[in-house]
Amino acid sequence: MSSVSPTPSSPVSAPPARPRTSHEHRAPAAGTSDGASAQHSAGRRASNFILATASGICALIVLDTNVVAVSLPSIARTFHASFADVEWVVSAYMVTFASCLLAAGGLADRIGRKRTLLIGLAVFALASLGCGLAPSVFWLNVARAVKGLGAAMEITSALAIIGHTFREEKERARAWALWGMCMGIATTVAPLVGGAITQYVGWRWIFLMNLPICAVLAWCASRAMTESKNPEAAAIDKVGSVLFGLALASAIWTLIDAGTHGWMRAATFERAGFSALMFVVFVLAERRSRHAMVDLALFRDRRFVGAVLAMFGYAACAQVMMTFLPLYLQNAFGLPAVAAGLGMLPFAISMIVGPFIGAAMLRHYSIAWVLIAGLLMIGAGNVAVGSVAQSGSYVWVALGMIVCGCGAGIMNGNTQKAIVALVAPSRMGMASGISTTTRFTAIVMSVGVLGGVLSARTTGAFASHVAARPSMADLIDSTFVSRVLAGDAAAAVAQAPESLHATLTMLARSSFASGFSVSMYVAGAVALVLSFCVWAFAARK
Repeated sequence: MSSVSPTPSSPVSAPPARPRTSHEHRAPAAGTSDGASAQHSAGRRASNFILATASGICALIVLDTNVVAVSLPSIARTFHASFADVEWVVSAYMVTFASCLLAAGGLADRIGRKRTLLIGLAVFALASLGCGLAPSVFWLNVARAVKGLGAAMEITSALAIIGHTFREEKERARAWALWGMCMGIATTVAPLVGGAITQYVGWRWIFLMNLPICAVLAWCASRAMTESKNPEAAAIDKVGSVLFGLALASAIWTLIDAGTHGWMRAATFERAGFSALMFVVFVLAERRSRHAMVDLALFRDRRFVGAVLAMFGYAACAQVMMTFLPLYLQNAFGLPAVAAGLGMLPFAISMIVGPFIGAAMLRHYSIAWVLIAGLLMIGAGNVAVGSVAQSGSYVWVALGMIVCGCGAGIMNGNTQKAIVALVAPSRMGMASGISTTTRFTAIVMSVGVLGGVLSARTTGAFASHVAARPSMADLIDSTFVSRVLAGDAAAAVAQAPESLHATLTMLARSSFASGFSVSMYVAGAVALVLSFCVWAFAARK
């Protein structure tokens, strides 16, 4: 994802009683303090091993999601893919991930967290193999969709296992702090890892490297973890899961296809209508279902609505930067993959600094005002990046990244905290599921919307250049524009006479920078509007 880091609460509920785990032992007899100390130390090591394994699994998902963004131009060059095809490399994964989170959490509760985790790792590994061996962009996207299913099963189970293993308040706080550190490291190094693998080994190894990693993690999970279930887990809402998945997938299909082929086509209206219909049917089904995966009554609380809107704004306007920034750095500046990964560091490092700023603010202000401040920073950062995107100066772009990244860091943990703080403990799993699903739904919808804006504006910029240079009309056709958008500008330019290569390269960079600039303006405006909405729902008395 985009900087896709999962939340420290999963859409699954903890069981009422903790079964004995492999590292728990009988209490020693009185007078055996040395034995008790040794057993406590062994139990601590076993718990830490479980934490390391579960955190490694979550970090793998974050790393895999974010390294892909840097490799998109290379994928486009390999398959001569269109911009829509490249968008689906991200969106196919995110759609299944977001659609299956709640259902995967319910499955883990019913059949066992460890079993679901191991199944998820197997699905993730096999799908990674499919991605690495994909003969076309179509099969790559199919494998990515299957991979999203495996990731959903992994993350819900891993988070539930952490929560189940660490029950004491101090130990749990320590566990989540270490987990968060792992997620931050994965987010920071992802662009560098993706750039290095893409440039020196080839993009296919971004996926193939998951196979040995999944094998090691599966061995660790099998060795350290014991099975746990929730004996009171409700039935999985199969109808709701299918309806939500259909609605989300058709909405993304509408946005991506419309951005490429136009908004006024009959097919666009048909898909949009089908998506709206599925959402309406989903809401009606959830209102009548005895085992609804979403309790719509939660949305009667204005503060809960404000917190969900803050989560949506954070994911849609900040986390999505991890998808578009690598394309911009490679297309507009002509940077190789490794340099583009390094160019992402100001944003990634700022996301690590942001939580400390948020913690300091919480000592003086309510969480609603902290969320508003975070959204304002995200909006200001996006607008700043948009205003200098066409300047050709990386330094000014980096400053905008820092502002946006700090706002994203403030929002990252506090959005989750604001949502779960407003619900009863019995609804904690559902609230976490709504939060996590909102996050990934916002990312994938933002990829579609901002991708459409990027495509439309870049196409318009090329049209302006053609109007000024009619002799280039035959060279800058729809295929040329599509390849530039996908990051395959070199192949697009190569089709023209050699004497025009320099001119066309300059036009491609300036046109893409123009499209990226407008998309950042849109993201900034959305963040600023949502900051007002959060104030209206959650902060206004």
